Amino acid sequence: MAQLTVSDLTLGYEGKGLVEGLNFTIESGDYLCIVGENGSGKTTLMKTLLHLQEPLSGEIRFGDDLRANEIGYLPQQTVVQKDFPASVREIVLSGCQGRSGLRPFYRRREKALAEENMKKMGVMDLAGRCYRELSGGQQQRVLLARALCATRKVLLLDEPVSGLDPKVTAEMYRLIGELHREGVTIIMISHDITAAIRYATHILHIGKKIFYGTTDAYLQSDVGHMFLLEHEEEVEA
Repeated sequence: MAQLTVSDLTLGYEGKGLVEGLNFTIESGDYLCIVGENGSGKTTLMKTLLHLQEPLSGEIRFGDDLRANEIGYLPQQTVVQKDFPASVREIVLSGCQGRSGLRPFYRRREKALAEENMKKMGVMDLAGRCYRELSGGQQQRVLLARALCATRKVLLLDEPVSGLDPKVTAEMYRLIGELHREGVTIIMISHDITAAIRYATHILHIGKKIFYGTTDAYLQSDVGHMFLLEHEEEVEA
């Protein structure tokens, strides 16, 4: 079943287009990696999917089983966010705000959900700690637990392993993979094309040329060949 359908989407700012003619459909249980050159519009697309920004033209349709407030989001962290003076429990609980509406308090079931997701992400023992005292990997797991409080249907992840060391990066990919196997649809921006083709079921490439399809089809495409070659040359340099 299609959870999200994008038709003839044009993205940009102040009337100036970044990318035009985006068309793709995300089915329940997909693992989509969005790749492409820096500045090509990947984060802009994610913000548009979340209705944080309006498209210049085109349409985004949600399936019958999905509403815009049922999407969990893990954005790229800023320096200010990394230094946020709140406890881990408070951060994770804030993911329940979409469920609580205008209520100024959290109900028992929302607190139970936060605990469940802290346990799932392995941060329950950090619940009373100040968020800004944590390592980068611990902070990302806390934010992933927060995103899970918003939904168990779709997660949007904007470069979730950026700045993490290889061991912590592998652990984050493992956690994301577990969520995917449990039925959560993953939509992830990735600068790591090697990891993208390893984990994703589908690839959306945004740049001078646009590609959308299965990972196998991407590997066989001219767009995929060229981007992988450029990536290998950057690594060797």
